[in-house]
Amino acid sequence: MEFLVEFEVDVPAATPDEEVDRRQRAESDAAAKLAEDGHLVRLWRRPLVGDGSTAVGLYRADSEAELDGLLGALPIADWLRVTVTPLEAHPNDPAAASR
Repeated sequence: MEFLVEFEVDVPAATPDEEVDRRQRAESDAAAKLAEDGHLVRLWRRPLVGDGSTAVGLYRADSEAELDGLLGALPIADWLRVTVTPLEAHPNDPAAASR
């Protein structure tokens, strides 16, 4: 199954810079592993008003429960607001027509 996942990152104000840096490095490593394992297909940044950052990703997992486990294990999971939209194939999808 494929899922559109939107992340809004909200780092608590009192978080030391060293912890932010450490978690961001760990998050980068986790994203690379998810991509290597075929779960993270694409990832984009979306402009956000204010100081926050937003990402939108295309993920693959066997179920929404599996996806929840993958996302819950991210190093910055407790700083994330996550919206998951399950996706289904569309009959007019150009990618499907080329197969």
